[in-house]
Formats: sequence, C-alpha cells, structure tokens
Amino acid sequence: MMPASAANQPEPERTTSASQFRTTHWSVILEAAQPESPAGVEAFARLYHDYWYPLYAYVRRRGHGPHEAEDLTQGFFVTLLTQERLRGIERGGGRFRSFLLKSLQNFLANEWDRSTAMKRGGGLPVLPLHELDPESRFLTDVSTATPENGFDRDWALAVLHRAMDLLEQELRASGKERLLSTLRPQLQGDRGGRPYAEIGMELGLSEGAVKVAVHRLRQRYGELLRAEVARTVGDEAEIADELRHLREIVSH
Repeated sequence: MMPASAANQPEPERTTSASQFRTTHWSVILEAAQPESPAGVEAFARLYHDYWYPLYAYVRRRGHGPHEAEDLTQGFFVTLLTQERLRGIERGGGRFRSFLLKSLQNFLANEWDRSTAMKRGGGLPVLPLHELDPESRFLTDVSTATPENGFDRDWALAVLHRAMDLLEQELRASGKERLLSTLRPQLQGDRGGRPYAEIGMELGLSEGAVKVAVHRLRQRYGELLRAEVARTVGDEAEIADELRHLREIVSH
C-alpha cells in the first residue's frame, strides 16, 4: 500500500493541451509562410529560439567565424519564413531535424550572397541574438564531432532541454518549483545523487514519498519529451525511432 505521505504528494498538473500536441514544426512552418498568419509567425519565433543553436553550431563547424555564422543562421531563418517554396511543403515530410539540416546545407551552398547579406534581425520578430549567446556556448564545446553529428547531438539536447523547460513551467505554475530543483539530478539519471531519505528530510517528506515524486516527474518528463519529438516528425510511427536516435546520441 502507498504510504499516506506519498498518496498526498501532489502530482504535476497536465497543462499541455491536446491541441498543443498536434502543433508540429511542419505546421508551424506552413502557417508562418502565410503572411496573413500572425499566430504562425509567433510560433515560428518560438521554434527559432529553441533550435537556433544547433544550426549556428553547424555553421561554425563548417569553418565560418562567429559573426558570419550569426548572419548566415539569421539569414537562413528569414529565408525559411519568406520563401514561396515553403508553401508547397507536405505536412508529412519526415523528420523535421533532417529537413532543417538539408535546407541549411542548400542555403549555404546556393543561396548566400555576401554582397547582399541580410543584417541581423532581418524583419523576423524574434529575440535579439545577444540573448541567445551562441558563441559562448560553442566555445565550451570540446567535441570533435563532424558538423553533421554535432548538429544531431545539439538538436537532441535542445529537444531534451525543451521538455525539461515545459516540466519546470508546469511545476512553477503549481508552486512546486522547489520539488523539481531538488529532484532534478534524479530525473537526469544521476546515480551518485543524494539518498532519497536525505532529500525527504529536506522536503518534509518520507523516503517513499520522494520515490513516488521522482517516479511521477520522470513519467511526466517522458510524456513531454514524447510530445516534443512528435512535433518534429511527419508520422506518429516515427516517434519511437526518433526518441531512440536522440537518446543514443546524447549517451555517447
């Protein structure tokens, strides 16, 4: 039987609606390509913020300097938002990760004109680049991965971080951010973390209640991660394979 303290442990609220799960990155691109769709542009700005770094790091690994990489990445996103050809994209277009990398490779090979380079901002309603600070992050990366493998790893980390951010938002909304901050190492697989009994004393919970809380948070994180991956593939059948792929990448 579940301990009383565990039974009383509040469960994270499910604030993510079914409609959010149906909003794929494909649909965001398609809607943003319509000039009369301010909602699409706003969603595109969110996508830009979440996945700008993997593309920037790929450009840097291709040998471009920091400022040029910023301009190239910014110009690529503006191109995604404005090019007429995007309106012919099929929603079931496979993995969005692969589409984005291939599109960037084509952009770098065929569509960059230094004499008419788009300046940072480019009319795209997104956060200023200094808030993203990609170069500082890039300089701390000691990986020797190829540009393509590095992109896959950075993309995987971005998806994992996005799911964790959503979990944090849920717990903050219900006044339980301390629970997540205390249990985060356990959620991230830290086998050398503090004992549950010690954590329980700090939180005023029994050891059993802490175990239940960790289980629930892991379960909810898994749901949010699956939902984020679902937004990046063209077919539900691809979700399990993409999850497996991303986990393999970050485990190496």
